[in-house]
Amino acid sequence: MKRRKFILNTTLSIIAMSFSPLLKAASSSKKGKKITILHTNDTHSNIDPFPANHPKFPGMGGVAKRAALIEKIRKEEENVVLLDSGDIFQGTPYFNTFKGELEMKLMSYMAYDAATMGNHDFDIGLDGFLNAKQYAEFPFVCSNYDFDKTILTGKIQKNCIIKRGGIRIGIFGIGIALEGLISKDNCANVIYLDPIKTANEQADELKKAGCDLIICLSHLGYVYQDDQISDKVLAEKTKNIHLILGGHTHTFLPEPTIINNSENQPVMINQTGWGGINLGRIDIDLENRLFGSKLIEVK
Repeated sequence: MKRRKFILNTTLSIIAMSFSPLLKAASSSKKGKKITILHTNDTHSNIDPFPANHPKFPGMGGVAKRAALIEKIRKEEENVVLLDSGDIFQGTPYFNTFKGELEMKLMSYMAYDAATMGNHDFDIGLDGFLNAKQYAEFPFVCSNYDFDKTILTGKIQKNCIIKRGGIRIGIFGIGIALEGLISKDNCANVIYLDPIKTANEQADELKKAGCDLIICLSHLGYVYQDDQISDKVLAEKTKNIHLILGGHTHTFLPEPTIINNSENQPVMINQTGWGGINLGRIDIDLENRLFGSKLIEVK
């Protein structure tokens, strides 16, 4: 236990290094402020908790439990940001019945601040996604899918900026190549752009816009055995990104992974698994220049 605690504290100290310019600059003028980032990925239409007899996740998850947990944290913390890294759709009869409308309405009820698109969010085609999106009271950000020749043109943002506690938080999305994952009819005329090049462009744009904290909502996947671009590769080959909140590979990370970027600065990667059984939490304490991260079970 002592060894694990030492490793965790050391890891968090390393992570804090990537935020040190932000913490140093903000701490004097934003005394007492703390930013709490909550995040999910690959919830896959799991509205209800898993059954009590489920072999791995008995009674875990469910939107009602997640909403209660988020509400509790919002009552405890002043500056909360809630984000999702894609694959909101597909996996239960709720999706088959309501075609994504229920998921969007519930995420709006929980007051998500932004989300990106996963490959399964194309499962009812662009028209189906657009119909469901009308119930989303939050922006979708995705910068490496070019929708200009589709009905989603102007409907998906490349990035967005959120202000919390006097801090400007820049958020952009990066998605996985859709070829071979979904029907061509469901993503007709969507042009896939290089994720590394696009991420660097977006991070640079957000930095120039005065963002103190830059977050990539990724649906690339955590890591692969081949040369496919993953969150780890993205972190290594980009700059100006502080956090990569991932999805697609359903990876359970009990603590964040730290990767040095192209300028040898640490980047934090986190992912919460799948099915809505965990809620990721990242805290940045501006007064005390501290950083913390944990995976919270939804039960």
